Amino acid sequence: QVQLAESGGGLVQAGESLRLSCAASGRIVSLNDMGWFRQAPGNQRELVAVITRGGSTNYLDSVKDRFTISRDNAKKMVYLQMDSLKPEDTAVYYCNANVYTGMISTRNYWGQGTQVTVSS
Repeated sequence: QVQLAESGGGLVQAGESLRLSCAASGRIVSLNDMGWFRQAPGNQRELVAVITRGGSTNYLDSVKDRFTISRDNAKKMVYLQMDSLKPEDTAVYYCNANVYTGMISTRNYWGQGTQVTVSS
């Protein structure tokens, strides 16, 4: 089994920064794409940022130039540095990882989510 554990969420004021961390553990042969999603009340869950095993990244347009995703393959961790936070960034943030566990195909795993609240 694979578990993803997020940390780093909290309450901040607009313009401040947060760094989210996600640690993967369990039966992991390799970690492939890893990313961060978020979901605000009444909204669809949306992809915020994704990073491949090789380090290629992609971002939601509204967070581009403010957020930075990174990973440490040796530590099996992925990070999301969030700068210049806006109230619109308020949401539950979820870590996601595509994992090869030795089975015939990979599968996606999700963290339990961490609340990020940005006040104006």
